[in-house]
Amino acid sequence: MNKMDYMEVTLPNYSYVFNFEEEFIHQDTRVWMTKNWTNGFYYCAIYMILIFGGQHYMASRPKFELRGVLSLWNTLLATFSIIGFTRTAPELIHTLRNYGLYHSICIPSFIEQDRVSGFWTWMFVLSKLPELGDTVFIVLRKQPLIFLHWYHHITVLLYSWFSYTEYTASARWFVVMNYCVHSIMYTYYALRAMRYSPPKVISMIITALQLTQMVIGCAINVWAYQYLESGQVDCHISRMNIKFSLAMYFSYFVLFARFFHKSYLGSKRGKSSKKLYVDGTANHLSKDYSASKLKAN
Repeated sequence: MNKMDYMEVTLPNYSYVFNFEEEFIHQDTRVWMTKNWTNGFYYCAIYMILIFGGQHYMASRPKFELRGVLSLWNTLLATFSIIGFTRTAPELIHTLRNYGLYHSICIPSFIEQDRVSGFWTWMFVLSKLPELGDTVFIVLRKQPLIFLHWYHHITVLLYSWFSYTEYTASARWFVVMNYCVHSIMYTYYALRAMRYSPPKVISMIITALQLTQMVIGCAINVWAYQYLESGQVDCHISRMNIKFSLAMYFSYFVLFARFFHKSYLGSKRGKSSKKLYVDGTANHLSKDYSASKLKAN
């Protein structure tokens, strides 16, 4: 694929384009993120101080229920994720059908030429900051705060903001997959917070989807590396980005696989987990991770 092919990319036929999507100017957002992405380290430091300081503060105090606020929080995030998925998935599907795997991994037309996908990619990146608020519910409700919860929130925020400055082409895959899983997951937790009882098998399915997401993420990075090694100079992803992304996705896979085994395959833990239920706070891996098993309060 040459530069001319890149410039002649056609876009998905959206049934409707909102004014705020039509007015999206990707160059302005890239300039802003390039100047400000390192502030993510400060936000993460404040986040760590607040959550662990908050745990210490709450240790001798009664927990908060916050069920109403939690229901609203999950509903808003579910709605946001569903909309984001429906606005970004068409671009990925269109690209795969018309231009193939190489283009989907190496050419950032999803943000440089598609205002709809570009706007919701920008929203996705920014959303990783308020999503740190997930942990507030865990701390105030005095639920277990495990390593993967805060590790995920920190690394995703930093990686997403850094990748946006580079217009990492493979990010179209990561954005669509994350929106998709979050659509199901936050909806599930919203229903639980509202005291509805979706089938418990859904929690296992969500964990499986998370694992699948990590496997695909690793595969995308391996393909990107192979394209670079084969001399594809137009592949818009840096080797440093591939290393960071591959390490991140692989670490997630290991941690998720360990959780999946303990929760669903381990004999003792698997039996005991049936006596527990999810109440919508998404304890074990925050709302970002499937099948949380909270003790009934």
